[in-house]
Order: sequence, then C-alpha cells, then structure tokens
Amino acid sequence: MSKDKKVIGFSRNVFVLGLVSLFMDISSEMIYPLVPLFLSSVLGVSKTYIGLIEGIAESTASIVKVFSGWFSDRIKKRKILILSGYGLSTLSRPILSLAGSWVSVLIYRFTDRFGKGIRTAPRDAVVADSTEPSYLGRAFGFHRTMDTIGAAIGPAVAFFVLGVFAGDFRKVFWLSMVPGTIAVLLIIFFVKETVGKTHTSRYKDTPRLSLKGLDIRFRHFLLVATIFSLGNSSDAFLVLRARDFGIETVKIPLLYLTFNVVYSIVSIPAGMIADKVGKRRMIILGYLLFAFIYLGFAFAKTAGHIWFLFALYGVFMGISEGVQRAFVATTIRPELRATGYGIYHTAVGLAAFPASIIGGALWQYYGPHAIFLYGTATAVISSLLFIALLARE
Repeated sequence: MSKDKKVIGFSRNVFVLGLVSLFMDISSEMIYPLVPLFLSSVLGVSKTYIGLIEGIAESTASIVKVFSGWFSDRIKKRKILILSGYGLSTLSRPILSLAGSWVSVLIYRFTDRFGKGIRTAPRDAVVADSTEPSYLGRAFGFHRTMDTIGAAIGPAVAFFVLGVFAGDFRKVFWLSMVPGTIAVLLIIFFVKETVGKTHTSRYKDTPRLSLKGLDIRFRHFLLVATIFSLGNSSDAFLVLRARDFGIETVKIPLLYLTFNVVYSIVSIPAGMIADKVGKRRMIILGYLLFAFIYLGFAFAKTAGHIWFLFALYGVFMGISEGVQRAFVATTIRPELRATGYGIYHTAVGLAAFPASIIGGALWQYYGPHAIFLYGTATAVISSLLFIALLARE
C-alpha cells in the first residue's frame, strides 16, 4: 500500500482521484440525462435505437477495461492510462455538441466510453493500492461520494444553462468541457504512481488475461454481478419513464440531481458500515433494494412516485457501487489488481449491451412494465445466487 501523505484521513491519491471524479462527473452529468431527450425530441430517434446506442457505448467501455487493467499490470504503470482515459472523454464533447444525427451521438458515446474503459481499472487499482485493507469500504465510499457530488452538481448546472439559453442542449454540451479539463489537470499535477509499491517479489510472471490465477471468490462474484447486470438496463430508460408521467424536460436535470444528492450522502456511511458488518450483507441488501425500485418503476402511478423512486435509486447506488468495488479488492492479490478490476468491469459492462438492447425492445413492443419487471427478476435471482455461492465463504 502507498504511504502517501494523508488529506482529511485519506491518502493523497485517494483524495485527488476523488476530486478528479467530482469534476469529471460534473462534466458527464451535465450531458448524460439530456442525451436520451436530445435523441428523442431533437433528432427523432426511436427507443430501440436509443437502447442500441447505449448498449454499444457501455459495451465499448467494458471491452476496453479488461485490456487496460491487464496492460497496467503488465507495464507496471497506472497514471498514464488514467490520464489518457479522462483526456479522451473530455475531448469527445465537441462531437456531441455538433451532432446532426444519431450516428454522431453514437460516435460521441463510443469515444467517451472508450476513455472510461481506459481509466477505470487502473484508477480503482490506485485507490486500492493506496488504502489499508480494513478501510477499503471507506475509501471506495469516499470516491463514490465525490463522484456523485459531481454528478449532482452537473444536472444542476445543466438546469441553469437550459434556463438561460431557452433549452439549448448544445450550449450545455460545449460548457461541459470546462470541468473535464480541470479533472485532467489534477491528474497531471497531483496523482502519483503506486504500482511499483504494491508488486512484491513473490510474483514475477507477466499477468495473463485468464481467470485461472484468480480466487474462486472472485469468479463466483463475477458470475453473480454479471447476471445482475443483465437486468440493469441503461438509466436512460428511467429518464424516459419520468417523461411518461409528464415531468418536463427542464426538470429532468433536477430529477437526476435528486438521485445524485442521495447517492453522495449514502456512499461514505454505506462503505463504513460495510467495513463493520461485512460487504457481503450490503451487496445482498443492494440487490434486493434494486428489485423493489424496478418493481416501483413498473407500477408507478404518479410523478411523485417517480421522484421518490429516483431518490431510492440513489440509496441503492450508495450502498452498492463502492461496496462491490471494495469487495472485489478483497478477492484479488495486489499484483493482479488492475487485471482483476478490468475483468470485473468488462464482465459487468458487457452485460449492459444485451441489457439495454433487451430493455429497449421490451419497452418498444410490450411497454415500460416489461423492462422493469425483467430487471426485478434478474435482481432477485442474483441475490439468491450470491447467498448460495458467497454469503458463507
């Protein structure tokens, strides 16, 4: 583990990467909740194509993650990959700002997610490298909190800009480059390399893209998380569901703001609780809560229900995202940490492709109830499988 100087109780790398995620998520979340609306209302794209775009984008990130993680362990460097990933995502913004068709939006989403794929596994490895094992839940909780504070600020900024510029999506897209650039500068000047400090002399072999050298607990969790992800379709469908209940376009960023505020408030306490009571219990709780939320989206009756469900979805993310990443760290030795995170993120993300395609098709041909009932079923199955395979290990 890195012995970096502490900043408010966290290593400098963890703190700075938290700031990086904060600014990058301000940039990303100024855009993300508006993209499905931009596609449907400005470009006239069907829900099936929206699902296709989201599926391709997220799958791209997932495929890249496994190679980026493996490459990081192979070259024993993390910072250059983190910097490249955040830089590429920032530079993708003009593609969306100038988009005249769904193909341009697809190119933007592909480029942005390619950047995310490059940075995610090395970044998570740096957080784990820089943290004592007994505080992993807390560290990842902090990172998710900073990430989500940015994700809360982003929609608020988008709401303000839309009001000032009479609903002009493109103005929001251009301005999103500012916080993205700040994130890149923070990496350049303040993040330190850690990989050399965590690779011990015991393991000399070049890391391989294989599950054979990884713990059985990791492989079991990979199976469970993948099944869960098959039902976790793009959040774009949550936004479209909100529109079904008459929530105005200008208020969509505020709806997303509500989700992200709750997410940011819950993440650190959830990580600390997971360190105390066990990460497995928190993961099971998260899966069951997701099932309840999706059931709510299927049978919601009023706009008030949608606002409540978005807030509850923030609770789910707060007790799930950081805790799952912390759990992964406990199942992988440091020498293969970025490789393991890459495999994990790739498996989960690849499942997002069929999840979004299936979700879009279910909505298109059977209505919104179908997509959310499907997600409820996969969440329940995942929780039961987790109990069977991992709860007592």
